[in-house]
Amino acid sequence: MADSGVGRLLVASLHQSIAEELPFRLEFYEAWLHPTGLRDGRIGLAPLAAVLSFLRQEGDDSYQRVAARAGAYSAEWLVDSLSPFRQRMVRWMPAQLRVWLVLRLARRLVRQTYGGTRATIRDVRRERGELDLRGSVFCQVRTQVDSPLCRFYAAAVNVLCRRFDLSMTAEAVECRAIGAARCLIVCAVHDGTDT
Repeated sequence: MADSGVGRLLVASLHQSIAEELPFRLEFYEAWLHPTGLRDGRIGLAPLAAVLSFLRQEGDDSYQRVAARAGAYSAEWLVDSLSPFRQRMVRWMPAQLRVWLVLRLARRLVRQTYGGTRATIRDVRRERGELDLRGSVFCQVRTQVDSPLCRFYAAAVNVLCRRFDLSMTAEAVECRAIGAARCLIVCAVHDGTDT
């Protein structure tokens, strides 16, 4: 993936998600997410922005469902690309260190999806962590919307935590699309042994 471009991980996960959530609309979206461009890694920011814009107009919560499924796929594929040894090592770490490592993986996922987005890890404790996003491609809108558009990242963080044995809930609590200065994914995390 080019450092400032749209990554194959994002495009492939969006394509797969649309195929499953909106199969009757897949042909329409393939005008921008065409298989040749997917294979060659030549889907740019303009086609991606068009896809996201059209998805937001689908109604019926389609955008949120597609974004969440795409985020989940991206996280699953990222974890599957890690060596089995590295996966085991992360699982063996104490909970607070695992939270930090999972958020580092989330930051890596952000870089692999769109190079124009920057992620910073903040406030990592045993039961909490934050992922501060700047320049999210999902949240670049002309007019404000009513609910956060960061569902892709929240879903990805949830999957990463599940795959590394951290019970947690991740949600977007701030989003540029609703008028905030940044997008902030907050994770309430615990390892399940304290309950």
